[in-house]
Amino acid sequence: MRRGIDLMFALVALVLLVPLFVLVALVVVLESSGPPFYGGRRVGLGGREFRMWKFRTMVVNADRIGPGITGKGDARITRVGPLLRRTKLDELPQLFNLLAGDVTLVGPRAEVPSIVARYTGSQREILAVKPGIVGPGQLYYTTDQQDQIPEGAAADDYYVEHLLAPKLAIDMEYERRRTAWSDAGMVLTTVGVMVRGLLGRHA
Repeated sequence: MRRGIDLMFALVALVLLVPLFVLVALVVVLESSGPPFYGGRRVGLGGREFRMWKFRTMVVNADRIGPGITGKGDARITRVGPLLRRTKLDELPQLFNLLAGDVTLVGPRAEVPSIVARYTGSQREILAVKPGIVGPGQLYYTTDQQDQIPEGAAADDYYVEHLLAPKLAIDMEYERRRTAWSDAGMVLTTVGVMVRGLLGRHA
């Protein structure tokens, strides 16, 4: 049933959001040289790696010239990048991953392989669950938490030592008690975050 909901949601959303996809893609390519999309390596269900698609918010080849986690003042972020991240518009291309079955609609954040390699034994239990486009841990690790990483600090190390454990604990607790209603609430909460992010642009 969940897979059926994922497929229906992905197909309907992709059709309805075609104009927004075109607009964001144009903004990305006009603001900085390079393709509009970025496919980063992520770890999914059972430890399987896949390419997770996003609108590009960093310079081309950013993953080769810096850490997997973005910290405060990261020079790799494009000028339009902060807005796309704050509104979560950069994550819309994950609908293609939803269509392909790499992710589900609601679930834990899919991390980069270098971060998953540092999971403790108990933390690796989260890999028994398919990652999601939205989820409680993803709401926890917002740009506000990103800004907690001190400028000049090793972003990956700080994230693992200070932010990863509470985020995974939130995800695992949610998985133990999730219902169809809580999933619907999570989607609505994420929409609210996107709206507040857009309004914050004018603040």
